Amino acid sequence: MRSKSFLLFVLLCLGVVGATAQNRPPTPRASQKAEVVQTIGSTQISIIYSRPAVKGRTIFASAPAEMAARAKGEATLDNSMQHKEGEPLVPFGHVWRAGANEATVFSTTDDLLVNGKPLPAGKYSLHMIPEKGDWTVIFNKDEGQWGSFSYDAAKDALRVTTKPEAASSSAELLTFSIDGVTDDSATVTLAWDKVRVPFTVKVADVVAATIGHLREFVAAADANDPGAPLAAGNYAKANNRTSEANVWFEMALKRSEAKVAQKPTMKDLAQQATILLNLGRKADAVNAAERGVTVGKAAGEDTSNLEKQIAKWKLSS
Repeated sequence: MRSKSFLLFVLLCLGVVGATAQNRPPTPRASQKAEVVQTIGSTQISIIYSRPAVKGRTIFASAPAEMAARAKGEATLDNSMQHKEGEPLVPFGHVWRAGANEATVFSTTDDLLVNGKPLPAGKYSLHMIPEKGDWTVIFNKDEGQWGSFSYDAAKDALRVTTKPEAASSSAELLTFSIDGVTDDSATVTLAWDKVRVPFTVKVADVVAATIGHLREFVAAADANDPGAPLAAGNYAKANNRTSEANVWFEMALKRSEAKVAQKPTMKDLAQQATILLNLGRKADAVNAAERGVTVGKAAGEDTSNLEKQIAKWKLSS
């Protein structure tokens, strides 16, 4: 019994027996954990991975016949306990966890286009199949697996091909980066040894994604504060989403009216005027602003900016 317990302990320490991040003992790893996060528009993308080192080893190469015989088809050969001297750590033609320890995890809060192909919002394990030519990048729905040992192609959400690049210098530690960020896209790159593997990510619809996040933002905000729906309405209006904008402006107006009824202030009446203006009710907006001037003067506040705004509104009538 003691020998079996000891064997289990050894296997756990070697990482042969899978463990999740939740139940793994907090001891140092040879391949340290890392995370890269990037916001594109209002979409957050993150990659959680472990960073193995080259340590003078052969990383990417064809598997010798004896090594290739250990796996059928594209099944992983990513088991360092079985590697013999001279065998590549990541052989061509076989699924690889794109890191070490647990499979690399790729998350996106919104739908993406990866190298032009759709990937729904969600969390995925990220695997790769290195080749002499184009590589395959895999997003698999089983995001909780250890390495690629239980990888099941039937659970793939997306596969794309990408062209690797020869690096000008060797990267000792495996590194993911997210660069070339624009308003709606970026380039994700895995760099290790003398190889760089890039793929593009593009938010499928920045406006739709942002509208979705604004719904969550308004729902989580103070139910008595007009500010959140007003901000959401402003974004929707600026992006020609008129129906959503008007729903938020009406919500903001209702909250503003309740707030002003309790205690009118120049600031709140000025905000109410802005809401009414967004709803196309200019006369009501002017009335609210003029009331704000009256309240402000009574409180000894500087009303000059609001008075100038009222004058501009009247001139544009």
